[in-house]
Amino acid sequence: MRVTALQSTTIADGLIGAIGHTPLIRLRRASEATGCTILGKAEFMNPGGSVKDRAALAIIEDAEARGLLKPGGTIVEGTAGNTGIGLTLVANARGYRCVIVMPDTQSREKIDFLRMIGADLRLVPAKPYRDPGNYVHVSRRIAEETGGFWANQFDNVANREGHRLTTGAEIWSQTGGHVDAFTCSCGTGGTLAGVAMALKSHKPDVRIVLADPEGSGLYGWIKSGDLTPNGSSITEGIGQSRVTANLDGAPIDDAVRIADAEAVEQVFDLMTHEGLSVGGSTGINVAAALRVARDLGPGHTVVTILCDGASRYQSKLFNPEFLKGKSLPVPPWLDER
Repeated sequence: MRVTALQSTTIADGLIGAIGHTPLIRLRRASEATGCTILGKAEFMNPGGSVKDRAALAIIEDAEARGLLKPGGTIVEGTAGNTGIGLTLVANARGYRCVIVMPDTQSREKIDFLRMIGADLRLVPAKPYRDPGNYVHVSRRIAEETGGFWANQFDNVANREGHRLTTGAEIWSQTGGHVDAFTCSCGTGGTLAGVAMALKSHKPDVRIVLADPEGSGLYGWIKSGDLTPNGSSITEGIGQSRVTANLDGAPIDDAVRIADAEAVEQVFDLMTHEGLSVGGSTGINVAAALRVARDLGPGHTVVTILCDGASRYQSKLFNPEFLKGKSLPVPPWLDER
C-alpha cells in the first residue's frame, strides 16, 4: 500500500499565514456517479475551521489599510457564526477586541465556540432583514454607538476581493486552468462572486452556478429576477433574500435550488464513504456540483466549496430527534444510538 500526503516546506507566519492555501479534494463517489471530476476546496482546513476565515482576514486587512482600524480597536459584526469565529481569531492575533451579534437560533456549538475564544457575544432573536431587530442592523447600531469598526461582511466588497485574490486564484492554479464550472451557496455572496470574478478573468466561458437552499430568494433572482423566498431550510449562514453588494454585478450564469433532504444525504454520504466530516452548506454545495456535472456531461471538471466541519452542527444536523422532527433522513449509525 502506498500512502501519499500533501508536502509543504512552508512555515506559516502565525494564524494569519495559515489562512488559505487549502487543498482541492477529489470527491470520489460524486466523480464516479457523473463521469466528471468533482473537486471540493477543503475550507474546513482553515485555522478557524471555515471558509469565512478568508473574508475575516480580507475585511480586517482592508480596514487597516484604510485607517479604519487602529491598534487596540474594536470590530463589530453580525454573523451566523463562522465569520464571527474568523473575525475573533484574526482580531486576537492582531490585538483587537470583537463584538459579535448572532441570531439565537444558531447551533449551540458555534455559540459556545465564540464564547470560548473570547468574543463579546450578543445573542438576539432571529428576525428578517427588513426588521430593525435583525442581527445585521443591531451590529451596525452597536458599532455606531461605540465607535467600533463595523465589518459589514454582506456589503463590504473587501470580502469578495479577498476571495478573488486567494480562493479563486488558488482554484485556477490547483486545476492548472482545467475547470469548467464552479458552484457554491451564498450568505454574503463573497465566495461565489470572488471566485467567479477570478475564474472568468482567465476563462470567460467557465460556468458559475449559485447553489441555493429552500427559503432563500437568490435562486429566483438568478432565474427570473424575483427575490421572493420559497420554503425553509435547516442550513445556517446561507440563503438570502436581497442582493448584497458582494453579489451585485457578479458574473453568475445559473442557479440550482437544493432541498434539505438532498443536502443532508450528501453530508452523510461524504461522512460514511469518503471520511469527510462536513456541515450542511457543504451538502448543498456538493448536491449542486452533482447537478451541474450531470448537466455538463462526462469529462468535465466541477469545483465547489467544502465550507466547514460537521462538529459545529452536532446538536442539529447530527441529532436524530431534530432530523426526525424536520422529516429528514437519519443515517443508521445515528438512529441506532
